[in-house]
Amino acid sequence: MRNDRIVKTDDQRWAAVLRRDRGVDGQFVTGVLSTGIYCRPSCAARHPRRDNVRFFATGAEARDFGLRSCRRCHPDDVAADEAGVARAIALIETSEEPPALADLAAIAGYSPYHFHRLFRRATGVTPAAYARAHRAGRAERALRESDTVTDALYDAGYTAPARFYADAPDRLGMTPTRWRDGGRGETIHWSVADTDLGSLLVAATARGICRVAFEPDDSRLLADFPNAQIEPGGTSFRKLLDSAVAFVAEPGRAMTLPLDIRGTAFQQAVWRELSRVPPGETLSYAALAALAGKPGAARAAGSACGANPVALLIPCHRAQRGDGSLGGYAWGLPIKQELLEREKR
Repeated sequence: MRNDRIVKTDDQRWAAVLRRDRGVDGQFVTGVLSTGIYCRPSCAARHPRRDNVRFFATGAEARDFGLRSCRRCHPDDVAADEAGVARAIALIETSEEPPALADLAAIAGYSPYHFHRLFRRATGVTPAAYARAHRAGRAERALRESDTVTDALYDAGYTAPARFYADAPDRLGMTPTRWRDGGRGETIHWSVADTDLGSLLVAATARGICRVAFEPDDSRLLADFPNAQIEPGGTSFRKLLDSAVAFVAEPGRAMTLPLDIRGTAFQQAVWRELSRVPPGETLSYAALAALAGKPGAARAAGSACGANPVALLIPCHRAQRGDGSLGGYAWGLPIKQELLEREKR
């Protein structure tokens, strides 16, 4: 989906063309004077020479100039593409069973092959992966609300327990029964390190880091997983702790640490888009919502940022309000401001 990293100068537009930035498709079109065509910024065709390029706000302006639409990237179809993907997402999220690719393509108005490519380009995942993540997100909510695990799996739209249990470890980091039972049978190691921004808690399961927070103790872990085995991290935990703490001093560094986190399909999509925002830059909650497949859900995108359990590793400090103000941050706006300043430096 389109984002709101607005490009305002021709130099910025040309840089977007060179990196084939799909995020700015719809903001302008690229006129190629030597061939007489105009394209999306993300067009996969060979790049023209800069002195043969002129930028236009719309395809209509380019046509008035005498150019014709590119037959490879179809720049006039951006709005139709977004609307088609939005219709498909709505069908996925209101269906009890994951819709077939042919049905999704039909409601979007494209052939299955073209729609599959279009959906993945817009959301970052395939239609099937999006449907699995959405259904598993329903399962996580149902586990909290249903009387039994069996009730939860049917409430979430699973027709048989086997698929539910096969999906669960990748989504919950533990089996559904353990998740419902407050983490019973799980071991979570944790430790706290002093940083110049305050005490930083890092916690991890055997699968990866499950929490990074400016918190002085393990009280939140105990509340989230009352039946898990919560243990202080030993010597072997120190390397993981030091690696996470390094993000306080250098929040823009590349993230390669293993994670074990949970979230709905929409939350995961928001977290994925946050991880794509360049260090030192910001993106509005409205843009995050659009990129995550739900245009207009700015408030829900803000809630997804607040629910982020590994806030330094998934940089929710890069999200702000549409008016340019910082918005909220779980550990206070001074820390959010300082993290952004460190990235810019």
